[in-house]
Amino acid sequence: FQFDFYPPRAYFVERFLGEGTFGKVAKCTNLSTNKEVAIKIIKNGFNKTAEDEIKALTEISKLDAHKYSLVKYVEWFHYNSHVCIVFEMLDQSLFDFMKDRSSLPLFLHEIRAIAWQLLISLKGLKSINLVHCDIKLDNIMLVNQVSEPFRVKLIDFGLASKTTDIQTGTRLQNICFRAPEVILGLPLDERLDMWTVGYVLALLYTGFYILPRDSEFNIIRRSKKSGEQVKDKLDLEQLIDLLKRMLEVDPNKRISPNDALRHPFFDLEKKTPKISKPQEKGAVEVHQQTAAKEVPSVPQGPATNPQERSSNKNKKSLVQQQKAEKRKAPAASRKRTNSDRQSQDQEKSWQMELLLKCFSDHQISSYTLGNSQMKILRVFLKSSSTRTDFSFDHEAD
Repeated sequence: FQFDFYPPRAYFVERFLGEGTFGKVAKCTNLSTNKEVAIKIIKNGFNKTAEDEIKALTEISKLDAHKYSLVKYVEWFHYNSHVCIVFEMLDQSLFDFMKDRSSLPLFLHEIRAIAWQLLISLKGLKSINLVHCDIKLDNIMLVNQVSEPFRVKLIDFGLASKTTDIQTGTRLQNICFRAPEVILGLPLDERLDMWTVGYVLALLYTGFYILPRDSEFNIIRRSKKSGEQVKDKLDLEQLIDLLKRMLEVDPNKRISPNDALRHPFFDLEKKTPKISKPQEKGAVEVHQQTAAKEVPSVPQGPATNPQERSSNKNKKSLVQQQKAEKRKAPAASRKRTNSDRQSQDQEKSWQMELLLKCFSDHQISSYTLGNSQMKILRVFLKSSSTRTDFSFDHEAD
């Protein structure tokens, strides 16, 4: 593997966007085309990581980056002893987006848009036998939230690997997104990415990490869910069923990208959105299927109606207004009656039970484990656990 030593064209560094374990990312301008790009500058000592990422990006270049919601790779060069990788310029990560909105959970139609695109990404990666191995909020980027709401792309292939090259027992993934087979040292393949995508979607809906982040012991244990009351229980039930299949403990039973894309959660008889084609500019378009014979395009954005869009726009301001009114109200008026409390507890319990189905014992009944591993896993799943709050102060690399 040979590195080039001179950039084929000059770039002007506008500003640095962030820094990770392996290097920094800078917003730059191509002086020849005046086009903005993002350049990942790899730290010294991580040339092997850079080599692996470039190999993965070369494979990914065989796919349509727009169609499969993958970051567009431009080129790479070697400058002042640093390997520099050039990508298209995107907006912000889902991690920063959620942090900016004070960890306010997303609506179901927003989660549906993100879920569809990430599943398309997994489908594309599977077609070239590539595993991302590090899917998390930091590595899912919004393309342009103003012009294309909830259009996302998968980035950072520094830990990506060919399916046949992943060795059993390899430590992969951020600890709180780590799949059971990684924790237990079992054979690994592309199905570990499906687990992490399911975890990301659950996190976006609940507003907090559904599994603890402090140890692998606690990751295996079940966690409780509480959150907003949901009026459309059918949509929520479909989401939970999809999550249950994505978060199947046994990777042999875990849903595939193709099957996930055919799940009722993406029912095409509902209002289905479509993302503009690569050559088109503009926001996500939403259309109504008016006839049963009409087959809409693949849904890749939020299925919205005017009421939902208005609700989404004002959700944060309404929450802030309610908090302000709550502070002004007398303490006595803020107390909930026993009936109100019971009603809310029942609603939370209903949601919790649905989510816990993702980690029920029957999911591991035929999991191919050694006797000792099976016993340990069953003990973990039967253990109680408390909610882990979603904090966006930082996220481990």
